[in-house]
Amino acid sequence: MTDKVLLEINGPVAVITNNNPEKRNAFDDEMDARLFEILAELKGRPDVRAVIWRGVGKAWSSGRDVSVIGTNVTELSHHELMTRGHKGILQVFDLDVPIIVAIHGWAIGGSFQRALLCDIRIAAEGTRFMLPEVGHGVIPDTGGVGRLFQMCGTGVVSDLVLTGRAMGVEEAYGHGIVSRVVAPEALDDTALEMADKIAASPAVTVKMARRVIGHLGEPEVRSSMADELIYQTFINKSSDFAEFKAARAEDRQPHYTGS
Repeated sequence: MTDKVLLEINGPVAVITNNNPEKRNAFDDEMDARLFEILAELKGRPDVRAVIWRGVGKAWSSGRDVSVIGTNVTELSHHELMTRGHKGILQVFDLDVPIIVAIHGWAIGGSFQRALLCDIRIAAEGTRFMLPEVGHGVIPDTGGVGRLFQMCGTGVVSDLVLTGRAMGVEEAYGHGIVSRVVAPEALDDTALEMADKIAASPAVTVKMARRVIGHLGEPEVRSSMADELIYQTFINKSSDFAEFKAARAEDRQPHYTGS
C-alpha cells in the first residue's frame, strides 16, 4: 500500500491527502489504486459525514506522472485501463457525503477533472488550472469536461481543452469552478470549517440534498465519460496519433490527415 495518498479520519470528517510532493502530487498507478480504495472504504463508513481532499507541497496535483506513462506492465488494454479509472473515480457519486476539494498551486489534467467531479472546490490565491491533454495528442478522459461544460458552457470549455491554456483562480471563481478563494494559509482551516458545518447537519438531510443536486448533472457527466472511453480508444489507434508520436520522436513537423 502506497503512502503517497493518505486517509485520516477525525470524528465525522475524513481527510484525503495527496502526499507525493517531490512530483507535485502527480498521480501514478499506485496512487490511483489507493485513492480508489479510500473511496470504497468511505462508502462503508456511516460515521463519516464530510470529506476533505487536500494536498501537501507546492501543488494540489500536477496531473499524471508522465514518467510512468507507457510503463504499464499489466495485460490490460488502454480501453480496459480507462474503464478501471472511470469505475474508480465514479465512486465519488456513490458516497452519501460531500467531498470538499482544497486546491493550491496547480490542478492539472486528470486530477483537475477528478476535482470537478467532487461536490465543492475551494482554492488558495494563486492557484491555476489546466487541461493540457490535446497538446499531448489525446483528449481529457476523466469526466471533468462534462462537469466543466455545465459550469462554463461551450466557449470556455473549448478554449481550455483545445488551447490547453492555464486558468487563474479568479477566473475560475468567476465561472463557479471554485466557490471560495482564500489566502494559502487559510485553505485547510476553511475546508475544515466547511466540513464541520456540514457534519453538524442531519445526515439524512445532507444525503438527500446532495442526491437532488447530483441528479441534475450526473447523467450528462456519465454520458460524456462513455463518449470519452470510445473516442480516446479510437485516438490511440488512429493514424494521426501514430504520426504525432513519430514526429516527436524524429523531431520533425507532423503531417496529419484527420484519420
